[in-house]
Amino acid sequence: MLNRRTFLAAASASFVLPALAAEEGLTLAFIPQENPEKLLGDIKVITGWLSEQMGVPVTGFVTFDHAAAVEALRNGDADISFMGALPFVLAEDQLGAVPLLSEVYRGQPSYSGRVFVRKDSGIETLADLKGRDIAFADPVSESGYIYPMDLFVREGLIADAADADSFFGRKFFAGGYQQAMQAMANGLVDAAGASQYADLLLTPDQQSEIKVLAESEQIPSHAVIARPGLEGGLRVRFTEVMLSLNNPENRYLLAYLYGPDGYIAADPEVYEGVRETARRYGFLK
Repeated sequence: MLNRRTFLAAASASFVLPALAAEEGLTLAFIPQENPEKLLGDIKVITGWLSEQMGVPVTGFVTFDHAAAVEALRNGDADISFMGALPFVLAEDQLGAVPLLSEVYRGQPSYSGRVFVRKDSGIETLADLKGRDIAFADPVSESGYIYPMDLFVREGLIADAADADSFFGRKFFAGGYQQAMQAMANGLVDAAGASQYADLLLTPDQQSEIKVLAESEQIPSHAVIARPGLEGGLRVRFTEVMLSLNNPENRYLLAYLYGPDGYIAADPEVYEGVRETARRYGFLK
């Protein structure tokens, strides 16, 4: 199981430096939630728009994973990062990261983790996955690992995440929601643990061939967070501009930011359940 020590080791090993950091502006870190090649094009669009709106250079880069995004904030290689609730509470604990915004999907600032399988797999319950292969999105992901894994714990199939290797045939971390879902849809693994909305990253034909096997409790949605030393004026201006994406004339740009319905100002208190789960699984003391 990934604990505080191995989290830091993974971060330092997997961190990708940005090609060029803005000297007087903002550098944004993006996690590879979907195809990194597509994400690079999206980043170019959204950072260009942010630069125009803010009047300062805004650049962005893709990290290997959540842990690398946290490390980028720690080192000052990124000023702001888009990330899930679990890596946020880790960044909050380890370096005092500040939540700025929360995503809204289907009118709610929360979502769930799910276990997906193919309809023709013959798998009807979580117990049927004993000895089978599963792909998760990221070892530092709430909806792409911890909350789907917790479903097996709650069913009494495993004692904790460390016990997972004795239950599954093989367990993989695919590097993102889309990668985990594609591995399952293409028959490379029997199941995928990913976000409630991860099926939308598949083609319509693939979507028709899969089903939800189990669903977790609701989780606070992905956050946009800042390193603690980011200048206050920049932080406020960035938040204001991002909230303007809710305006009708700007909503088309949300497709370049993982596709939420919009953003709201972040409330640190709503992440308390995630903090408790992180403590239970050894991520936080």
